[in-house]
Amino acid sequence: MRFMMLMIPLGYETAPPDVQLDPERVAAMMRYNEALKDAGVLITLDGLHPPSMGARISFATGTPVVTDGPFAESKEVLGGYWMIEVDSRAEAIAWAKRCPASANEVIEIRQVQEMSDFSPEVQAAAAGFDVLKK
Repeated sequence: MRFMMLMIPLGYETAPPDVQLDPERVAAMMRYNEALKDAGVLITLDGLHPPSMGARISFATGTPVVTDGPFAESKEVLGGYWMIEVDSRAEAIAWAKRCPASANEVIEIRQVQEMSDFSPEVQAAAAGFDVLKK
């Protein structure tokens, strides 16, 4: 089973483009990342720049509308993610609990949808999806 662990640093929605990271916290996170890798469960991981450097494209009017960050209505935003492959939701939770997150960080765990999760009709409509991921 693949799970995405989404890091939600509270307050990151208002972080400036030149936000500075604490080297000690980065070192602690690197030790955690190495543990994921050494256990053979890590697929990929990345950190994300703050929303002040991003853009959102909405489609409510039927025409794409671009809004540059920061986004006033945001309460929680992603700061980064890990993609892991483990045997169960419980194992994914156990890995998330080991993260050296600070008091202002939350990790959300979401299982990745597999084609086998869908009806034959949806699988047929998504034919070729696996080729797109390579």
